[in-house]
Amino acid sequence: MGVLDSLDKKMPILVVDDFPSMRKIVKNALRALRFENVEEAEDGQVAFQKCKSGNFALIISDWNMPNMMGIDFLKAVRADERLKTTPFLMVTAESHKENVLEATNAGVSNYIVKPFTPDALQQKIEAIFTKK
Repeated sequence: MGVLDSLDKKMPILVVDDFPSMRKIVKNALRALRFENVEEAEDGQVAFQKCKSGNFALIISDWNMPNMMGIDFLKAVRADERLKTTPFLMVTAESHKENVLEATNAGVSNYIVKPFTPDALQQKIEAIFTKK
C-alpha cells in the first residue's frame, strides 16, 4: 500500500490557476487519483480568501497569475498562523533555479513543472505527505 492509498480521498484540495483549462487538467488528474473534494480559484487573491474561510488539506497553485502571483500567495499562506502548515504544491511552466530557490525559501512543500503527467503529480503529492 502506497502513501496515496493511505490519504483521505475526501480531503479538501484547492487548485489555483488563472487558466480554466489548466485547473481542469489538474482536477482531472486528481480525480484519476480518486480525490473527490477539489475546489478552484482563479488567482492567489481569491485563493487566499478561500483558504481563510475553508480548511484545505492541500493547495496546488500556479506561479504566474494576475492579482496575486503564486509565490506571493505562498508567502501569505506561510505568514498566516492558521494556514502556515498547509501543504503547498507550486505548479509552474518555468524551472529556473532562482524560482525553485525562492519558492523553497518561502516554504513550498514541493514543486512541479508544466506539462506534467498524473503520475508525476501523484509522486509529488506522495512526497509531500511522506515528509509530513
